[in-house]
Amino acid sequence: MSGEITEIQVACFKLMDDLYAVDIMRINEIIRPQKLTVLPKAPAFIEGVINLRGTVIPVVDLRKRFDMPPRPSSASTRLLIIRVAGQSLGLVVDDVTEVITVPVKDIKPPPTVADGMAVYYLLGVCLAGDILVMLLDIDKLLTTHEVRALENLA
Repeated sequence: MSGEITEIQVACFKLMDDLYAVDIMRINEIIRPQKLTVLPKAPAFIEGVINLRGTVIPVVDLRKRFDMPPRPSSASTRLLIIRVAGQSLGLVVDDVTEVITVPVKDIKPPPTVADGMAVYYLLGVCLAGDILVMLLDIDKLLTTHEVRALENLA
């Protein structure tokens, strides 16, 4: 066995009508939205913070981050609790749909123009059946400057 990774498991989630995915190894948990405390002077895409079992976690609205229209709150809205640069972060998504296994060889480079969303945030794209899934590079969701700003908030 070469030890080379041949497939990854990703959690798929919706933003508007599009399907995105994050490596499940990067997700600590998936929870329902919690009561938010809004922070003055926080970046616009930060909805606020939640208290999750004694840990203060900034919450990022991915729709705002990607310049998408705001979402009406619904019963399917979820928070993905992830870690970026040693910081826990909640990502607001419209719905978490499924976990799929993707052969690494089937992951294609992101298209040069991705429907209004900066290709910068994508690791690549793959197909789940006949649906295009965009794999997010969560390490690029925040700039170094934003990570420092969030550390100061917490």
